[in-house]
Amino acid sequence: MENQWFTISVYSENNVGLLNRISGIFLKRHINIESLNVSKSEIDEVSKFTIVVNTTEKWVHNIVGQIEKQIEVIKAFYHIDDETIYQESALFKIKSALLFDERQIQNIIKESNSQIVTVAREFFVLAKSGRRHEIDEMHDQLKPFGIMQFVRSGRISVSKEEMQISAMLEEFHLTN
Repeated sequence: MENQWFTISVYSENNVGLLNRISGIFLKRHINIESLNVSKSEIDEVSKFTIVVNTTEKWVHNIVGQIEKQIEVIKAFYHIDDETIYQESALFKIKSALLFDERQIQNIIKESNSQIVTVAREFFVLAKSGRRHEIDEMHDQLKPFGIMQFVRSGRISVSKEEMQISAMLEEFHLTN
């Protein structure tokens, strides 16, 4: 089996220690988490973990099974990139003088569809949302000019197909 990118979505109660136990599942298998995001989900009082890994389908299937054994986990799913709509966000802090003195900086901003978030006397901040390769490309273009600070978010993702989590929870509440 060949390695590929998978996005794992985990719906859970928001309890202390769960993130540590989930990351331990990957650690035991020597699989690196490439991206991790935790946020509230479309369901009240349910959190959603979005985890990106590069591994085989066999391994991701086993990992999702182990994650679902955690008592707070309601349901976990995995998808390949073609089955999801996803983005990341990044912030770039650059010296202000470059905004006015380097025409190429203005071209990079325009061509990358990024936004200027703030301008101060010493620096300005650009925000870019998109696929990882788009953010990497912008980083590579800005690097020769000097990036004062850079930060990138974890992947956020929704599946193209409906995930039956809401119906599953509704059914669970009706039976209890």
